[in-house]
Formats: sequence, C-alpha cells, structure tokens
Amino acid sequence: MPKARVLVAGAGPVGLVSAMVLADAGIEVELFERNASVMEDLRASTFHPPTLDMLDRYGIADPLVEAGLKARYTQQRDRRKGLIAEFDLARLAGSTKYPFRLQCEQWKLNDELVKKLASYPNARVRFGCAVESVQQDEGGVTVQLRTADGIETARGDFLIGADGAWSAVRNSVGIEFEGYTYPERFLVVSTQFPFEQYFENLSLVNYISDPEEWCVLLKVPSLWRVLFPTPEHESDERVLSDAVIERRLQGLLPQPRPYQIVHRTLYKVHQRVAAQFRKGRVLLAGDSAHINNPLGGMGMNGGVHDAFNLTGKLIEVLAGRAPIELLDLYERQRRTVAIEYINANTARNKKMIEERDEAVRSRIHDELRATATDPVASLDYIRKTSMFDALERAAEIA
Repeated sequence: MPKARVLVAGAGPVGLVSAMVLADAGIEVELFERNASVMEDLRASTFHPPTLDMLDRYGIADPLVEAGLKARYTQQRDRRKGLIAEFDLARLAGSTKYPFRLQCEQWKLNDELVKKLASYPNARVRFGCAVESVQQDEGGVTVQLRTADGIETARGDFLIGADGAWSAVRNSVGIEFEGYTYPERFLVVSTQFPFEQYFENLSLVNYISDPEEWCVLLKVPSLWRVLFPTPEHESDERVLSDAVIERRLQGLLPQPRPYQIVHRTLYKVHQRVAAQFRKGRVLLAGDSAHINNPLGGMGMNGGVHDAFNLTGKLIEVLAGRAPIELLDLYERQRRTVAIEYINANTARNKKMIEERDEAVRSRIHDELRATATDPVASLDYIRKTSMFDALERAAEIA
C-alpha cells in the first residue's frame, strides 16, 4: 500500500469502523472526536445479522454477542389485541453466522473498536478534538480543529465525515441535508421492571401498535427500554417529568407500585438524506449522510454498512488499483439504499404502528398474520427487516 493518510471525523460506530478497516489495510488514519471519550449513552441497541457478519471479519462481533442478548424473535403486537405476528430469525441460518438480532448497547461496540484501533501503529484516535471547517484541493483535504490547546490543522488524502446529524463536515462543504423533521419527539424510558413476567411470550424486540399511543419495547442486557411518541405541544419538562412517565408506563402495564426509572431521554426525529455523499475528497457516512426514525433499527446498522462499502473502495483507490471515480459508486449505492430502503422502510414502519383508522389497522394486522404464517413471505419479511435486501440492492448498482 503506497503511503496514504485518511482523516475521519466522529468516533461513533461509523467513524470507528471506517478507521479500523483502513488501518487494517495499512493506511495511516487519524480520527477526531469532539467529546472527551466514547459516549456511554443509550442510543442504538440493535445489531442486524449482516452487520455482525461484517464486524466478525475483524474479531469484533463475538465480544458483542457475549455482552448482549440474542433476539431470535421479533414481534408485532397491539395494545388492545396482544400478539399479532411473530417472526423467527433462526430461518436465516445458512445465510449468516448470526441468525438473530443482537440487543447490545452501541457504546459497547465503540469500546471494542477503540481498543482494536489502539493495536494499530498507523491509527490515532484523538478525543476532545473537534473538526470545525474543511478545505480541499486536487491533492488532499485540510481540516481546522479545535482542541483544548487552541486551533490547529491536519491534512490527509481524504476526509470521512462521520460526525453525526449536525455534521460540521457536511455543513462546511455546503451539502444540503434534504428531508423533514417529525413534529412529535420520541421519549425513551429505561427501567429494570421485568416486563417479560407480565406479558405472555414476550420477545426481546416488540413493536406495539395503537391509535392513541403506540410504543416500542426492547430489552438490552440490564434494562427494558420503552419508546413513546410525545405530543408536539407538550414542553420537554412535562414530557420528562416523573408524573407523565409514570402515567405512560402505567397505561402500558398497570402496576400497584411506581416504576423505577433508570434513564430517560427525549429527542427529535428526522427523515433526511444528504444531497451528496461525496464532494471531491470529502465523503459522508452514517448520520452525517442520512438519518431516520429508529423503528426497525436501521440507522446505526445502515451507517456501519456505509463504512464498509466506502472503505473498501477507498482502499482500492489509495492502492492505485482503481480510479478516484470509484468513490462515485459509493454514493450511488449507499444513497440509493438510504432513500429506497432505510428512510422508506422506517417511515413506513412508523405509519403502520401509529395508524388510527380501524379498518386499515385490521387490514395491516391481517397482512402481518398472513406473512408470518407463509414460509416464503415470512422469510422475505425477515430478510428485508434484517437489511439483507438493502445490501443486495446496493450490490446491483454498477
């Protein structure tokens, strides 16, 4: 590998995976993260099978599996009618080493990746170092950085912007972030309450429809996480208050004692895709390139898929085995998937789970039951929701 240097903005899963793959190929990598350390927040928690297959090539998947929960089944439920349909991911056996969803906190992946990067002499991760602006020319990219010691610059052959939805990289190079923001916010409440002891045959991943207040109920190793939509007119303080959270949890499952809340967070939800994923020597991936609602667990997984697609092509370009125009194929493949699969499917998931018309709700439930009991249709559904179809669609684009 000729001497090459790639800069990466953002130490989330996408930036860290990108840096790891490049460093493993012998490329010098420098990664910048504005926070002082890996953020141990409760963001994404679902890893789809093909994502684990990709991470397995680098010895990352099995430590995650050991730290997480194997969700063989996913369920579509209704608050009034109970279980509607169940899908068995064990049917993916033979096409993946991991025929299940893994329920594991995102920060555990980040920790594994930081440790992995420390083993490469050609990789450097700099925390407390924020990319503020970007300039590029025919020969490379220069970034301005803000650190505790002041302003400095760094230069590389390419820059990967994986610095999130409010990406300084994307904004600095003037790429539009097209789409919309939902009027309601999403409230995520974490509790140690044992829901599995009260709901019969409850899976680890449950999408619960309701015309008034749908929710998502997910298990991670130590907690249950409950996601609720919130009225757009209510203040953040009210939505996050003990009284309102207690009322919502009691509405889901009445209990004689108050729920013990471990964590609560409230955030806005968007459906947006960058107008470009490549602008010269600057490339966007993950939330910098596309963001979506979390119904389906496709955001982080899609971002990791971006990272593997992009770095594979960057390695070929930097090795002189492919022209720089190969990076345009990354944009065509992954932007198409972001629009046609990730954003389209997550938007559809939200529309289905919040449907108010009883006739439409009944039709949706009937279709889910029919799909779950049909061997061919259920496998198609599982492959689609596990993101195999999205990867195949990207591979079709030449």
